[in-house]
Amino acid sequence: MLELMEWLAERGVTAFFKVDGDRMVEGRAAWMVIVSGGPLGEESFFRADLTTPDACLDSLLAHLGSKGLSPFA
Repeated sequence: MLELMEWLAERGVTAFFKVDGDRMVEGRAAWMVIVSGGPLGEESFFRADLTTPDACLDSLLAHLGSKGLSPFA
């Protein structure tokens, strides 16, 4: 995850990855990923609140792919 966040930052994308302890205790979707800016565009804002960090990562990679970005290219 850290390498991906660095890759995004190098391209001007602001990235935020978080786990919320209160949500975790309550059994709600505690993991969150947010990205915006850079090649995603000024109006682009993506947020996913999911139950696992892997689900957040998969969702983020799918979003990036839909914008023509891939850290694996």
